[in-house]
Amino acid sequence: MNASARLSLLEQAYEKSREEFERMIDFLKGPDAAEMTESELERAIGKRGLEMMRILMQEHIDGRGPGLCEENVRGADGVERTHVRLQKREIETVFGSIEENRSGYGFPGVDSLHPLDAEFNLPKERFSLELRRRVALEAAGSSFDETLEMIRGGTGAHIEKRQIEELTIRAAQDFDAFYRLRRAGAAGLSGGSILVISADGKGVVMRAEDLREHTRKAAEAGTRKMGTRLSKGEKKNRKRMATVAAVYTIAPFARWPEDLIDKSRLLAAGLARPRPERKRVWASLEKEPEEVIREAFEEARHRDPGGEKTWVALVDGNRDQIRILEKTAKNNGLHLTIIVDLIHVIEYLWKAGRVFHSESGPELESWVMQRLLKILKGKAGLMAGGMRRSATLRELSADVRKPVDTCASYLLNHAPYLCYERYLAQGLPVATGVIEGACRHLVKDRMDVTGARWTLTGAEAVLRLRALKSSHDFEEYWTFHEACEYERNHKNLYAGGKVPAVISPSPKQNQKRDHLKVIK
Repeated sequence: MNASARLSLLEQAYEKSREEFERMIDFLKGPDAAEMTESELERAIGKRGLEMMRILMQEHIDGRGPGLCEENVRGADGVERTHVRLQKREIETVFGSIEENRSGYGFPGVDSLHPLDAEFNLPKERFSLELRRRVALEAAGSSFDETLEMIRGGTGAHIEKRQIEELTIRAAQDFDAFYRLRRAGAAGLSGGSILVISADGKGVVMRAEDLREHTRKAAEAGTRKMGTRLSKGEKKNRKRMATVAAVYTIAPFARWPEDLIDKSRLLAAGLARPRPERKRVWASLEKEPEEVIREAFEEARHRDPGGEKTWVALVDGNRDQIRILEKTAKNNGLHLTIIVDLIHVIEYLWKAGRVFHSESGPELESWVMQRLLKILKGKAGLMAGGMRRSATLRELSADVRKPVDTCASYLLNHAPYLCYERYLAQGLPVATGVIEGACRHLVKDRMDVTGARWTLTGAEAVLRLRALKSSHDFEEYWTFHEACEYERNHKNLYAGGKVPAVISPSPKQNQKRDHLKVIK
């Protein structure tokens, strides 16, 4: 049957949806609608509109026919399916529940195949891919309870909370494959000349069975002081660390140490700080830090395959991260400049300064700024020694001077990564604002919910979806995900990966559909 004949057949099929539309028009003309406020009218039209769209969807599905094939249907197992029966399934869409009556091609001892399911790219479960997309977008930003409320209130779908988490996990399953494929594609040198890698860690409260082994054993060995809630300090063995990573490019921004002390200098010069470009952020609870950092290097290499950019790693001083970064850079033959975040240095200075000036005020601020300027000029070692001597001369006890010793040790232990005067002259970034923001946005804002105890699979899925949204990759990912669903659920089930084409229905074929036996 040609395209015009099929179109004519489909037009004849939409009688019920036309009737529903006319009922909506009659309602709008009637006395009830005439007395409604605008918001009441919106809600009424929205509810009736969902039902009309559900009917439209149902009639279109019906009009596509039972999915009969002219060619033989052979599975990937090599068995030809010669038995054809009409089999019914329900599909939960954003408009509501619909039914699909499609031809099932079977043979004793093997699973039936449904070519029409492949034409529609239907998932195995009853929930449509578009409904799964809506769930994924909402669950990335809201709790599962809030997602359930939104889906129930904003769509016509019928769904339970348990299914919300299941659909979220399925929605995120192609995350790694998506980025592997993109890294395998064409690379480019767009963006600023500085390529930044950054990593950090953020704890997530987990169910006991999903803690890492050493943390789980520590939790099991601990004793609960109260039966109904955790006491102060008892959360420390309830968290699993998520490794957070960021990769981006940025233009150089040269400045002097004094510019960081007195920011009005930059304003007076009319210099605008460049913004991060092509930023990608992500986090993982499942993977070890080494694997996440390796992926960050792969992402960076994709952006700079020829090594033409200046590679920088911004860290908070974590020795394990620094070790992994140095090892990975060496294994890849890369020159990597590792910079300890200046903000962390400043925090240590403030804590040390309060030992000498307990009250907040100009004296404390002056003490911190003077020493910060000297650190920026490459004199971190001298500052460490000077702080300790001051504490000794004042005969401070070990407990009182502890912040001073901690700050001094931090400066001395990280001295190779505190060459700020050189970094600033080269225009390199010296603060981890991007990764700190990623820790807060990706992990804390969503995962750190009071009373929440995450499963590993559920938490990992949410982190992946939040990363896709934060990196502005969600829509591209979803196109890829639907293609993967087609391969998994349909293409891979047929011999040679070729799904037989379904034939267009004719009026005569549609009349015969009722005579096919329905197997539920």
